[in-house]
Amino acid sequence: MTIDIAIINGTVLPMGGAKPIENGVVTITGGAITAVGPADAVDIRGARKVVDASLSAVMPGFCDSHTHIASNMLLRGLLEDAKLFEWLSTMWQLKRNFDPETLYWASLTGLVEMVKSGITTFNEHFDAYAVEPEIEALKKIPLRATLGYGFADRGLYAPITDWSWKTLNNFGDLVARHHKTRDGLLQIGLSPHAPYSCGEEMYRLTREVADAYGVPIHTHLAEGTQEMAYMAENYGTSPVRWLESLGFLKGDITAAHCTQLDQEDMRILAAHDVKIGHCPCCNAKLNSGTMPLKCVLEHGITVGLATDGPASHNTLDMFQEMKFAGLIHKDKTNDVEFLKTHEILELATAQGAKAMNRPETGRLVPGMAADVIVVDLDKAHSLPVYDTAAALVYSSRADDVTHTIVNGRMLMENRIVAGIDEAEIRREFRTRAHALRKRSLG
Repeated sequence: MTIDIAIINGTVLPMGGAKPIENGVVTITGGAITAVGPADAVDIRGARKVVDASLSAVMPGFCDSHTHIASNMLLRGLLEDAKLFEWLSTMWQLKRNFDPETLYWASLTGLVEMVKSGITTFNEHFDAYAVEPEIEALKKIPLRATLGYGFADRGLYAPITDWSWKTLNNFGDLVARHHKTRDGLLQIGLSPHAPYSCGEEMYRLTREVADAYGVPIHTHLAEGTQEMAYMAENYGTSPVRWLESLGFLKGDITAAHCTQLDQEDMRILAAHDVKIGHCPCCNAKLNSGTMPLKCVLEHGITVGLATDGPASHNTLDMFQEMKFAGLIHKDKTNDVEFLKTHEILELATAQGAKAMNRPETGRLVPGMAADVIVVDLDKAHSLPVYDTAAALVYSSRADDVTHTIVNGRMLMENRIVAGIDEAEIRREFRTRAHALRKRSLG
């Protein structure tokens, strides 16, 4: 068998519960991993390309289980020190002025940031902005992506009501055009915004469409105290209980945030196999609360780490997300032994893939998708590396990623992203973003 890429001399972290391999080798043929093991057990003769990962970690690419790329790129740093609903209101002033070209360059900029920080798979929730520009951008930087078409019919998002119903009623056309295309890299999904912005009829139709076409669902759920107060006042129950009463909850759902869960909510989510995209940085920043991760995991709920995007977190950096997750949950549980470094890495890789219903990635195992990153550990801020997992979680940075491979294709080699003019992308994005802000806010 011909080997397209052999990665050698690194510390391989296969994930999925497998132990690290010192002086390990990973081989790739086509879009799949073909071998993982110690150097003396893997034959790399005839490999077309050899990557020397000495003093580096070799691991699955990060799986960002909930994010907003194009919109949040345009909103990064626009409004700081604000509560969630007030923040959303200001964001809407720009979103209503989005145009396809601006979204295209914003998407490209986000994809550049992700590929350079080791994110190989992401779960996009489009709330009130167009999906097509990002589909186009993914032709340039082909990450593994699930793109959720965002729907709403009330509150701040009421202006997209007509578009939402029309798109839902014709979703089969979008499935035929995009779902599981580009060698399986691109999938699409359904993204009802949140229980406070979508009514009963919209959630019911979303469930019918998901069942009919076999596409995943991605929604915000139990995100903050303001949402809980709205649901209590208008429905007399929690968002989780309300969605269960509609027959909406199933295993194809990624529920983002979930900071405001009680024991009954967790029991319900576990019973229906609902997954969670956990965003500790943005939740803390917006004072939305901290998801009770220890209790959630004790209920057997699948959880993946997520960035929420660069407006609410300010970066697309899973290293920051891992570190903060470890810190905040040790503090909140008063248990320094909770959430060990290898468990945090699982949340960012294998569990993240499961949380967004992309089981083909997130682990380095023969037959799995060849989504691999190399992280340089020979850095002043990482040394000495006594424990690779500890270095990755608490010391490494996004710009320590040297190589990013998606579906067997080398998207970044030695920090150079292939096939793009990064300076042009930054220039176009910067110009269009400032123009958008000026016409939206003056």
